[in-house]
Amino acid sequence: MLIDNISLFVLIIEKGSLAAAAREAGLAPTTVSERLAALEAHYGVVLLNRTTRSISLTEEGRALFEGARTVLSEVDELDTRIRTGATTLSGLIRLSAPEDLGRHVISGAIAGFQAEHPLISIDLHLSDGYVDIVGLGIDLAVRFGAISDSSLRVKHVASRKRLLCASPGYLETHAAPRVPADLKDHDCLLMRFGQNIDNTWEFVQGGVTHTVTVSGKLIANDGALVREWALEGRGIALKSEFDCADDIRAGRLVALLPEFEPPNSPLHVLFPPSRAQPRRVRAFADHLIRTIRAVY
Repeated sequence: MLIDNISLFVLIIEKGSLAAAAREAGLAPTTVSERLAALEAHYGVVLLNRTTRSISLTEEGRALFEGARTVLSEVDELDTRIRTGATTLSGLIRLSAPEDLGRHVISGAIAGFQAEHPLISIDLHLSDGYVDIVGLGIDLAVRFGAISDSSLRVKHVASRKRLLCASPGYLETHAAPRVPADLKDHDCLLMRFGQNIDNTWEFVQGGVTHTVTVSGKLIANDGALVREWALEGRGIALKSEFDCADDIRAGRLVALLPEFEPPNSPLHVLFPPSRAQPRRVRAFADHLIRTIRAVY
């Protein structure tokens, strides 16, 4: 019962409310409240500050939440090994990935892994913006660019060029930029990452870095949408080679400033700062990295 109540406590935090956790678990809200009260009575502390509109963790609640995932994963893995044998992988893996990469590469990697391990379930969260990996209970995440959260465990996967591009239709009505500074006179399609907008673009020529602050009328936290805007002729985009290479080869987009190269965009797999990952997560991460490197 203690393990069950800890698991329910984690679900409450991940879902953001007792009511949402009750719906997810198929329990009555009063039952969830009673089991949370029993858990708090067991430890003799308050785990959650509750109001009619929100919940927040106390210091004791945060300590339990951060340690609970590791304990629950180990219990789940032990249960699986006893029930199905040491070589069988089963259970849920929560994965976060960028939109385009998720659709074009990671979806196929998931299919291959599940074909080999049919008892594995995948909860895929696609987003190009900031994702609170710990708060959402994500087991692993795939992300482009520099990683600002030093608490996360990071494994480098690959690097890929970024390309400046626009549609032929946009270039029919706007003179193509000849140097990076010309981008100040163009509508640039911007990405948002959390609270930050990627509007400082760098280019390197002959060892010299050119930095330009760009602007535009369209901003999104969805890389696939930024690509669609570029295809529609609504501005100039700075995209990963993976996302736009097919469009450039087909003539739907035109590469700009080829003699000025933006710095490569690194690709990482991120893990929450727990002591150890379940065996299924480690196995899937290895499979995913092999799949991405084969494409890159």
